[in-house]
Amino acid sequence: MRHCPRVPGEAQSQALNGDLTVRPTCKPGFSEEDYTAFVSQNIMEGQKLLKVKFNNCAGNKGVRYETNSLDFKVRADGTMYAVHQVQMASKQLILMVTAWDPQTLGRWEAIVRFLVGEKLQHNGHKPKGRKSGPVDLAQQQSDTLLPWRQHQSAKGLRRQKRDWVIPPINVPENSRGPFPQQLVRIRSDKDKEIHIRYSITGVGADQPPMEVFSIDPVSGRMYVTRPMDREERASYHLRAHAVDMNGNKVENPIDLYIYVIDMNDNRPEFINQVYNGSVDEGSKPGTYVMTVTANDADDSTTANGMVRYRIVTQTPQSPSQNMFTINSETGDIVTVAAGLDREKVQQYMVIVQATDMEGNLNYGLSNTATAIITVTDVNDNPPEFTTSTYSGEVPENRVEVVVANLTVMDRDQPHSPNWNAIYRIISGDPSGHFTIRTDPVTNEGMVTVVKAVDYEMNRAFMLTVMVSNQAPLASGIQMSFQSTAGVTISVTDVNEAPYFPTNHKLIRLEEGVPTGTVLTTFSAVDPDRFMQQAVRYSKLSDPANWLNINATNGQITTAAVLDRESDYIKNNVYEATFLAADNGIPPASGTGTLQIYLIDINDNAPELLPKEAQICEKPNLNVINITAADADIDPNVGPFVFELPSVPSAVRKNWTITRLNGDYAQLSLRIMYLEAGVYDVPIIVTDSGNPPLYNTSIIKVKVCPCDENGDCTTIGAVAAAGLGTGAIIAILICIIILLTMVLLFVVWMKRREKERHTKQLLIDPEDDVRDNILKYDEEGGGEEDQDYDLSQLQQPETMDHVLNKAPGVRRVDERPIGAEPQYPIRPVIPHPGDIGDFINEGLRAADNDPTAPPYDSLLVFDYEGSGSTAGSVSSLNSSSSGDQDYDYLNDWGPRFKKLADMYGGGEED
Repeated sequence: MRHCPRVPGEAQSQALNGDLTVRPTCKPGFSEEDYTAFVSQNIMEGQKLLKVKFNNCAGNKGVRYETNSLDFKVRADGTMYAVHQVQMASKQLILMVTAWDPQTLGRWEAIVRFLVGEKLQHNGHKPKGRKSGPVDLAQQQSDTLLPWRQHQSAKGLRRQKRDWVIPPINVPENSRGPFPQQLVRIRSDKDKEIHIRYSITGVGADQPPMEVFSIDPVSGRMYVTRPMDREERASYHLRAHAVDMNGNKVENPIDLYIYVIDMNDNRPEFINQVYNGSVDEGSKPGTYVMTVTANDADDSTTANGMVRYRIVTQTPQSPSQNMFTINSETGDIVTVAAGLDREKVQQYMVIVQATDMEGNLNYGLSNTATAIITVTDVNDNPPEFTTSTYSGEVPENRVEVVVANLTVMDRDQPHSPNWNAIYRIISGDPSGHFTIRTDPVTNEGMVTVVKAVDYEMNRAFMLTVMVSNQAPLASGIQMSFQSTAGVTISVTDVNEAPYFPTNHKLIRLEEGVPTGTVLTTFSAVDPDRFMQQAVRYSKLSDPANWLNINATNGQITTAAVLDRESDYIKNNVYEATFLAADNGIPPASGTGTLQIYLIDINDNAPELLPKEAQICEKPNLNVINITAADADIDPNVGPFVFELPSVPSAVRKNWTITRLNGDYAQLSLRIMYLEAGVYDVPIIVTDSGNPPLYNTSIIKVKVCPCDENGDCTTIGAVAAAGLGTGAIIAILICIIILLTMVLLFVVWMKRREKERHTKQLLIDPEDDVRDNILKYDEEGGGEEDQDYDLSQLQQPETMDHVLNKAPGVRRVDERPIGAEPQYPIRPVIPHPGDIGDFINEGLRAADNDPTAPPYDSLLVFDYEGSGSTAGSVSSLNSSSSGDQDYDYLNDWGPRFKKLADMYGGGEED
């Protein structure tokens, strides 16, 4: 099998017969487009591998060779050798060799392939990479791949199993064609016997991407149909098939590997266009700053993808134009010069260039990015006071007062630990009266009083203070002598209040001391030793008003007898507060508390408990437990002595006392039976004081009949209260009578309330808009009466002519004098049930009224005033004249709605 590559720039033609050959014209280029050499797994340093042939048609003068690998180089004669010992990591290594003519600036490339293994010799096969001579039949056979070779044997043709792999086919990317471009021809030596059809399968043939490669089914020539892109796909794996005209397999499929040779068609691309880094000021040369990275899509194993870095520019160029350098292979930026000072230059802008082809600016492609390097602050500037001395003033007895502000200067980064100041007082304040706090905004030190100062003790302070930073100074930086300063603080005197040295003062004495007794002297001290001031005393709190104090010297005397048993005593202690005031300007005062502990004396006799009790009329059923209470305390209390007096004699005759212990005893009946009732039993109780006190107390004992449980019965309890049977019956009868009277009164009130409700109207008169029959004073006949003697409406001056008339003689139209019948009174709250009764009663009273005037008679009215002349009411026209608007009556409520309808409705027919 032979591989017949097409060499660009080399014309090759064959005559119709095999005898005529046309020699090609000279064109610059390599003798082969693809060189192949078999190498061992380990390649020694300086080992010659192969020799490439190049002709520039000018004697190759000045031609230089380059490779895209750091492991191999080419000498001027075209010999390729290993720069150092190389361990082959794979079965194949593909390189690119470039020939460069410096006179014409032309560039030519060829592919070199190293295969690991032994070079196999086959009959009629020439190693790949050899330039062919004139084409003849034998050479044509050697330019064709014969993967299915058969060998002649003594018995005839026989199949020999393939024992070698078809070398990969290399296709440069971005080829300009023309397309389709032949790659190789595949044939079977059985094509002399039968007609064979060739085909290829795999990715790039019948699988996406489709039809990248094609094959002539008759001749077996395989073509590439379009330019290749290694960054899109770096290799293809195809299978070649040979079948007869009926589709029957003639040969087993063979594998074809097609590699796309990389060309330098991609620029390096930085991951970021702007990189940010930082470095401490004052850093030594060689200090790491940051790393920039650029990626090249080309083959990283060749020079096309090998990126090198360099710094193009640096801004600003201070203090040197080359403050930084970059590792050409890794992209690490480091400092190369000393002198970084944040206080002078805070930031650098560095333009970094990445170039492929191992940084060859003539052949490689380049790209740039910006690296911004920030110079970070270190504490290389100690803080310094702006002046060497400070002063301030503070009143005595004041705290949390700022006395002085200390100002400093620091050239480091503001509001950073390298700038923030910390102040310390070195000397001058052994008692810790002052502290220095830092203002977070201005960085000033505020000298503050934290412990009150006393003018009488210290009139001035001389402080020595030192300032430093939160962060320690950088290595090699010393503190400045201006980092310390002196602070003078003057103390001003103020009027201080007098104070009691012993506060609270406690004294002990027995209760009951007489009035006017001197108890103690409670005096105060004025701290103002340099002021001539007098102190006056007064009482501030004396709850029982038992004490007096001398206003001049503070002597305490009693104003009343002190009683330990008083309510003003708490835990045997009486407490009073006194005031001491000076006569300064302004006056100042202090308070002191005097505590008097009263020692108990036996001044209270014991009292018997309980005061009342009950017992059965027969003994041995129950007893009365008695004890005593004493306002004094031990030892002036128990044990107590309980005894019955000898007078009257009936006490000891009827009762007896049995001692239980020092505080309790039992009172019980001595006789077998005692009539029920209440008995006053005197008992003498004596305490254990020195001298002892006794008291005769009366206990009221109710003696009553008891049941079998020893409890008083109800009747017995009443009887014991002192009431007889007759008195009890009388009380019960009175109670029954009283209850009966209350019940009768309630029944009567209920009945009266029921009657009152039965006569009430259903609707409240204020809300009733219906016509109600109301009784008014009679005013005469209806409107039909027209002929009235209006003079009769005038009230006569006197009534003598009426009163002096003889009985029975009167005018028919004159109202008789006499008693008038009583007409029924309309209830205040009418009830619908009594309307009919009310009308009937009114009618019956009018029929029986002998004084009622006849119909259409003139009536006499009450006196309406002297000289009053009134016209007849009948003269009023009750019809609507039409010129009066009565619609306003609608606004007066429901009672006037009827009038509004009558008079405001307009003319009626």
